[in-house]
Amino acid sequence: MIPRIYIPGDSGALALGAEKVAKAIAKELADRGIEAKIVRNGSRGAYFLEPMVEVATANGRVAYGPVKPSDVKSLFDCGFLTGGHHKRWLGAPDKIPFLAKQTRLTFARCGINDPLSLDAYKSLGGLKGLQNAVAMAPADIVKQVTESGLRGRGGAGFPTGIKWKTVLDTAGDRKYIVCNADEGDSATFADRMIMEGDPFVLIEGMAIAGIATGATKGFVYIRSEYPHAVATMNRAVEVARKAGVLGVNVLGSPNVFDMEIRVGAGAYVCGEETSLLNSLEGKRGVVRAKPPLPAIQGLFGKPTVINNVISLASVPIIMDKGAAFYKDYGMGRSRGTIPIQIAGNVKHGGLFEAAFGMTLGEIVDDIGGGTASGRPVKAVQVGGPLGAYFPRALFDTPFDYEAFAAKDGLIGHAGITVFDDTADMLKQARFAMEFCAIESCGKCTPCRIGSTRGVETIDRLAAGIEPEKNLALVTDLCNTMKFGSLCALGGFTPYPVISSITHFPEDFKPAPTRVAAE
Repeated sequence: MIPRIYIPGDSGALALGAEKVAKAIAKELADRGIEAKIVRNGSRGAYFLEPMVEVATANGRVAYGPVKPSDVKSLFDCGFLTGGHHKRWLGAPDKIPFLAKQTRLTFARCGINDPLSLDAYKSLGGLKGLQNAVAMAPADIVKQVTESGLRGRGGAGFPTGIKWKTVLDTAGDRKYIVCNADEGDSATFADRMIMEGDPFVLIEGMAIAGIATGATKGFVYIRSEYPHAVATMNRAVEVARKAGVLGVNVLGSPNVFDMEIRVGAGAYVCGEETSLLNSLEGKRGVVRAKPPLPAIQGLFGKPTVINNVISLASVPIIMDKGAAFYKDYGMGRSRGTIPIQIAGNVKHGGLFEAAFGMTLGEIVDDIGGGTASGRPVKAVQVGGPLGAYFPRALFDTPFDYEAFAAKDGLIGHAGITVFDDTADMLKQARFAMEFCAIESCGKCTPCRIGSTRGVETIDRLAAGIEPEKNLALVTDLCNTMKFGSLCALGGFTPYPVISSITHFPEDFKPAPTRVAAE
């Protein structure tokens, strides 16, 4: 039996040196005259252990990590091809605590096999959801997705089934499925992991969405900063098309659905669905006023489903296992699992898929292991650059859409950025306003002008100029932006600003007082 060595080709693993490790292993194999097969899988998401190399042995897979090129010779000397012990030995991957504690539904296959092998995908349960869907009436598919409780994982948390039903019930000579893969939030990488590590689950989800709503064409809009994801998705679509998963007879059925990949041009605002549609149509990426909703008049004026990568990638298991199976996970109105992406100043950074309901403290302290610096956690930003900053006093908040909203926060795309006690929250509030000013599409005044005035006002606060007056002005600007902006970019920028002022008032005191307090 030829040994199989698994080395991630995922962007995160590549950034941490996986390509150098792969070349070193290939060279060592050649030098020692050993025949083995190197498989470039995706990452399992434990990035603090990447590059994580796995070997298929008679007793199952054995993992080693984080592996450096300098470790390769000693790995061979220790007999790692048969699971031999080494300082980088981690044991069975599914027994590693960070991975063992997860509930992997959407990411069940991610990081296990060659992401471009359709046979490997099917061997792990892939395409079962689509096989069930082609035998069902569109309305029944929509009903099953609705009953599962699946909500949009891109940030808004809107019920997926309701959006699909709107498109199904809207007449149109052409309908579209658009996948929003413009993952631009800080501390988010779940979409990229799926596209690079398990692309067929996204393709399957989009095909199911097409059959459910009567759409025959799909587009995946990927941010330009994801070249590896773009390449993997393009190749996966070709494989799926040749295998009859896409095309004029999906899996041999009368259903028609095909798709293609489109690349953005680097605008953060194109993560907003109507800006994305404009960009897809070849126009400038600016926000459209609503109504009409994209589900009624979307891409090229046609009924359009716009869903996030994780929303669509969660559909296959719902169609495979049933609505009740999926709905059994979670809490309240937040059903199923959520891929929490842990980043920033944290010891164990990576993707952790779990049912809704874990507390923020459990995620940061128990799963994340606290700060990488070893200093106390001061703040955690949940939901990307537009998310609120939560202090330790709010760490009992469960990961749930409504629970976060009740604390003036938002889950967003479930990215978590950890900060230790050296963070200056006034500077973080300024960054939020500056980010908005730079990324604003410019269409609405509250976002375009409000964010610029916000930077100026916070600078005056930092300089100790009329602190009470300027603090009141920042608060007033935030209210104007929150309720007057056309989209979430201007509307959500107040979250990090107001939460910083509310929970960390000491950082907004005039400079002499702040120095004295320190």
